[in-house]
Amino acid sequence: MSERKKVVVADDEPFILAALQDTLSEAYSVHTASNGAEAIKVAQKVMPDLIILDVMMPEMDGLEACRNIKRDKLTSGIPVILLTAKGQITDIEKGFKSGADAYVVKPFSPARLIEKVEEIFEKVEMRKKIIEDKKKI
Repeated sequence: MSERKKVVVADDEPFILAALQDTLSEAYSVHTASNGAEAIKVAQKVMPDLIILDVMMPEMDGLEACRNIKRDKLTSGIPVILLTAKGQITDIEKGFKSGADAYVVKPFSPARLIEKVEEIFEKVEMRKKIIEDKKKI
């Protein structure tokens, strides 16, 4: 059996963090953080397959954390989902400019979040396959 994929989830609201952990822990190994700075430390330690960040957090918000994750050679290849109540077009644009791979607006449907996570993992697998196929040429 293959090892479970690791997901780091960061949100400063304990209830939402618990809901995310409950939603994802059935299929994934979930590591939590309560702000962006802590999320970066956890990500560098566990090298997850995916990071989910709330945008509005104390100490370091999700946008800044995402930028830092994408700038760091160690973590730059890890996909990031921003999960936030900020759903305006300008907010979504800022999210993608920060380097996010996906943007999900709260309140979120657990089923929809799982779909988004699986969609990102499928894209990662497709990229790996393309790279492997190019190496064979």
